Amino acid sequence: MLHSSLLNETVQLAIDDRVLILNSAADPFVLEAAQRLSAGELILAEDNIASLLQLNKSIGADASRPSPIMKVNTIIPPSVGADLSRPSPIYRPQLHVRHVPFHEYTLHEASATIDVAIMNMLYQPSNAWMTYGLQVAAYALKPGGRLYVVGAKDRGVLSMAKRMQSLFGNLDTLVISKGQRVVCSSVENNETRHSPTNQFPALLPTAFAGGKLDEGTRLLLEALEVHATDIALDIGCGAGYIGLHIAHLASKGHVTMVDTSLATVDAARHVVEQSGMINVQVLASDGTQAVKAQRFDLVVTNPPFHLGGIHTTGIAERFIREAAQVLRPRGRFYLVANRFLKYEPTLRACFHSIEEVGGNTRYKVLLATDAIINEKKEEYGV
Repeated sequence: MLHSSLLNETVQLAIDDRVLILNSAADPFVLEAAQRLSAGELILAEDNIASLLQLNKSIGADASRPSPIMKVNTIIPPSVGADLSRPSPIYRPQLHVRHVPFHEYTLHEASATIDVAIMNMLYQPSNAWMTYGLQVAAYALKPGGRLYVVGAKDRGVLSMAKRMQSLFGNLDTLVISKGQRVVCSSVENNETRHSPTNQFPALLPTAFAGGKLDEGTRLLLEALEVHATDIALDIGCGAGYIGLHIAHLASKGHVTMVDTSLATVDAARHVVEQSGMINVQVLASDGTQAVKAQRFDLVVTNPPFHLGGIHTTGIAERFIREAAQVLRPRGRFYLVANRFLKYEPTLRACFHSIEEVGGNTRYKVLLATDAIINEKKEEYGV
């Protein structure tokens, strides 16, 4: 994890600056920036709903009320909002805080209006997202505006520095610490200004490679047992191909797909629209938060095991626990994962029955039934 102190020590802010956070709302420096700004604007160009929720929790906001931080150009279930309009030591009435989906920034915001842009490479899913972030910064920054990028050598900060030098014509390395550094470029004229074209959707990962399903997804689809009347949920739906496969088989049922990425949700909605399927909906959701009051016959997931470039089993383990909570008593939960990932202990803690129903030497497809949490609810009459 990058040290937030590197940004604390290097980023210069005036109290009335307009500051743009480039898909890095999870960085602790965002709270520091809010403290420094008393009459400016803090714009979160953020893709990840979970990061926005965590930011809300960090400032102690009331999560039961709608939030100005998520009101701009974003459709998010009310349950994920928070009230940042109330007095707090961080968000004072003079400071305007708002959210714009990262992939839509150039579609809705004027160019050359931002004083400072900040990006932490740790939170970008791929090099393509980092390149897009630079394009957004070049579009958003006014003459004299500055872009700060913090990153580690093993995450490609040296390559990023070269791109910044090429795009802006200048680069300063402000600090180097244990393989991590902060680099800065400034807008010297309008030559680096980019037209507000939105190329982001083409950067999204797809379940297809060369026209074929990736191996893990293919194995999951082969193992799935889908009933015609199933009410199903796909957690972390990605581009939506698993959910659409289920919707085709559950012709008298319904499928809900959820993902924490706003860009991914838009992409999945586009795929659903093109398919012509009417028994499918796609929601932006932090895990199952948007559907936690609903119950499902079938829940599936092909969960990621990286968060901010760091290997983790926490995402899948959370999906397992939440799947147990939203399944009906006879519901089925399918998970596909790399064989080396040890999700079985969490599955056994949440379900009575676990079995491997598909896979190969690289992947395994696990089926879990008889959720323990449902049993406990029935015992207490819930």
